Amino acid sequence: MVSRSIDADLLGLVPTAMAAGGAAVARETTGRVVLVDGALPGETVDAVLTEERSSYARARVGVVLEPSPDRVAPPCPHVARGCGGCGWQHISLEAQRRYKTEVVSEALERIGGVNGAEVIPAPPASLAGYRTTLRLTSDGARPGFRRHRGHEVVPVDSCLVAHPLLAELLADGDFGEATGITLRCGARTGERLAVLGPSSGGASLPASVRVIGEDELAAGRRAWIFEEVAGKRLRLSAESFFQASPEGAEVLVRLVSAAAAGAPDGPLVDAYGGVGLFAATVGEGRPVMLLECSPPAAADARVNLPGASVRRVDVGRWRASKAAVVVADPPRAGLGAAGVAALAGSRASHLALVSCDAASLGRDAALLRTKGFSLEWAALVDMFPGTPHIEVVSRFVR
Repeated sequence: MVSRSIDADLLGLVPTAMAAGGAAVARETTGRVVLVDGALPGETVDAVLTEERSSYARARVGVVLEPSPDRVAPPCPHVARGCGGCGWQHISLEAQRRYKTEVVSEALERIGGVNGAEVIPAPPASLAGYRTTLRLTSDGARPGFRRHRGHEVVPVDSCLVAHPLLAELLADGDFGEATGITLRCGARTGERLAVLGPSSGGASLPASVRVIGEDELAAGRRAWIFEEVAGKRLRLSAESFFQASPEGAEVLVRLVSAAAAGAPDGPLVDAYGGVGLFAATVGEGRPVMLLECSPPAAADARVNLPGASVRRVDVGRWRASKAAVVVADPPRAGLGAAGVAALAGSRASHLALVSCDAASLGRDAALLRTKGFSLEWAALVDMFPGTPHIEVVSRFVR
């Protein structure tokens, strides 16, 4: 695909829809599609062309000539300084939920071939103080976030979406020589962890914070904290993935439980199961098999799920055994053909799919249909308000 960068060519555009990924979709008079960062559907904008490809172009808003009623002033001051951490703070929270619902509906119809799917909007979520994991970088001064679609570090000493336990570290912490910084907390246990790379040399943080360097992790040292979700205490290792907040995780648990409702008695397979969130909650009362390829997450799952079968395996290579219900929470790329084939081989009648990308949900819906599954509903969860990130729980029944 041909691509070239453009310095400054102004385009007068009127976007008509929102695209997966957060840019607004507009067309030039020639018919060429332009994805405009920072614009909203229905606005009139002068945009700066930033990139051209063979089939479309990218641009960013230069001047908003006629704003949408959905446009608001970003509540975080770092947005004006170029921070790329929260790409949708210029959109009202109500409109964010509406746009995300439209993006998912369009992907299911256009990519998945599902007409008239029931897409349930996300319930309201708070923008402030929800994130229990922050990933920052440092250029040798203060830590910060990357500029949107750039590599430059925008230093920050506060973060609107950071949990207060992490906001304190961001404001007062000394991260020494680290250029990569991951901060994590257990919102309901009060525990905190800092992973610093390439090492923790020179760092000075409160004694209550567990500090570990990436070099130490590579050498085999382990570090973890605990979080509590839906009445379960879960271990989270430094390298294990977990949801952005316990409140968001509990919404996922409720929706996955609803998606699995009506399945016959029998085993539950928790595919891409991570540390065992769904196996420990939705799987309670059933025989459980968890599939996870990450060694740290699988180790956590063995601690969190005493008596369960935890298998370190890539889901696409799993030799299926019989199950009554499958829960699958794949990475952004989705299940794919191999994952769908493996999970369909379990002969489960119910499948609860957790998707973090609208396009991959559409592709997986189309693949699952070839295995006899039909989509009954899809429900959004606003795991990352202030961003275009999409999280969807879908119920498939065979």
